[in-house]
Amino acid sequence: MTVKSVLSDIYLYRTRLAYTWTRILNTPFWALYTLLPFIMYKDLQATPWQIACIVSLKPIVSVFSLYWSSRIKRRRDRLVSNVIWAGVLGHLPFFLVPWISQPWFFVFASAIYMLFYRGVHPAWMEILKINVPEQHRKTVFAYGSALYHVGGALLAIALGWLLDDYFQAWRWLFPVTALIALGAIFLQTTLPIKEDSKSEAPQEPFTFSFKEKILKPWKEAWELMQRRPDFARFQIGFMLGGGGLMLWQPALPEFFMEVLHVNYKELTIAMTLCKSIGYALAMPLWTRLMNRIDLFVFSGIVTAIATLFPLGLIAAQWHILWLYAAYLIYGMMQAGSELSWNLSGPMFSKQEDSSVYTGVNVVTIGLRGCIAPPMGSLLCHATNASMALLIGGGFCLLATWQMCMSRQKEEKPYFLPVP
Repeated sequence: MTVKSVLSDIYLYRTRLAYTWTRILNTPFWALYTLLPFIMYKDLQATPWQIACIVSLKPIVSVFSLYWSSRIKRRRDRLVSNVIWAGVLGHLPFFLVPWISQPWFFVFASAIYMLFYRGVHPAWMEILKINVPEQHRKTVFAYGSALYHVGGALLAIALGWLLDDYFQAWRWLFPVTALIALGAIFLQTTLPIKEDSKSEAPQEPFTFSFKEKILKPWKEAWELMQRRPDFARFQIGFMLGGGGLMLWQPALPEFFMEVLHVNYKELTIAMTLCKSIGYALAMPLWTRLMNRIDLFVFSGIVTAIATLFPLGLIAAQWHILWLYAAYLIYGMMQAGSELSWNLSGPMFSKQEDSSVYTGVNVVTIGLRGCIAPPMGSLLCHATNASMALLIGGGFCLLATWQMCMSRQKEEKPYFLPVP
């Protein structure tokens, strides 16, 4: 065994360890965070406008996360610090939860968390690209994500029991779970980054232009979309599919509380346990499938499965088992969606810096967040929650059609040969 292979194994092992435990330790916090709109609706008497704001701001702040991720372009020396500070700043507001009851504070805290949660993705994907050989990259991502969701499944029942049986238990659960999530810092500080002098930014005299700092990330994203029409078509498909998913979000608290009349136990079993089981079962299948078919076809299958989710929710009016089935399907869809969304940057970038590609993925979430959630709120007001769910499913079907049409224009498929 050569020195080079030993070093490669060390980079792989330590990166996999840090990435996996970062996901695992954040699992309790994320399981609770997903319930925040329902907690606000039920326990804080948040208005429909406040619910719409928290749903809309979660994706909208992704636009601003582009500035956080732009700091790492061709700067390997900033990757680890980018990851660490994103975790600290994102969780910090939730340590104040025990003393604050103002719904607008939770809107603000949610926006801050999502800003850094999305903003750190380009750094993590670039670390995986640098430290993990291509043949292991999907496995490392899938393994970490699967454990993340399995952990959420194990926590689901206990979390629902605490929220139902202990008055406002979420007040102390938020800071406790945030502290657990920050435990990953100890592993993140030990992350090694392979050195490559050619990738480092050249030393230039320090200058600062506020206008340049604001416009530069957008110019880079626009130039990339013009230079890579295949990547632009991929973004259009994901914009349609992701828009359908976001269209549902403002309708869910009203649909669950006013139509289905579910409690926290039923909600956590569906949203965490069933979704996580579906995610964990489907992830190995998606990983193998991604190695065998074109990325556009892969993403089209994901959005086609997404159309089944609103049908299951509507059927849950007749039996609660349909709610669990709907979230089982949602978890399966989410596994494929995360795999496609997170790894598309390294796949399209080839030998280029992948952070710009992943940064475009992040910012498009914000762009569709400016449109889809407000549209969902208007649909709920003008019609009802069920209609908003069905229209969102229609957007997912449209995304499937667009992805399939884009595949016909592709000259070079983006898949790895099956060994």
